[in-house]
Amino acid sequence: MHFVYLLKCSDNTIYTGCTENLEERKSRHDNGYVASTCKKLPVDLINYFAFQDKQKAFLFEKYLKSGSGIAFRNKRLL
Repeated sequence: MHFVYLLKCSDNTIYTGCTENLEERKSRHDNGYVASTCKKLPVDLINYFAFQDKQKAFLFEKYLKSGSGIAFRNKRLL
């Protein structure tokens, strides 16, 4: 499985990521090993989506990082 996930950072920003191992990736965020979130700890997992197809997961992540995807995320997923 491939997961697209949303984290709420301590500065109230939303981080969007994609991984095959959600538990391990969340641990890396929590321990400060991810450059994009290490200065924004703690982070909370607020939502995730599972995909069997890796390409579909990456496309959904890319969409959520686009302007219309951010609007969709803010209206429907948070």
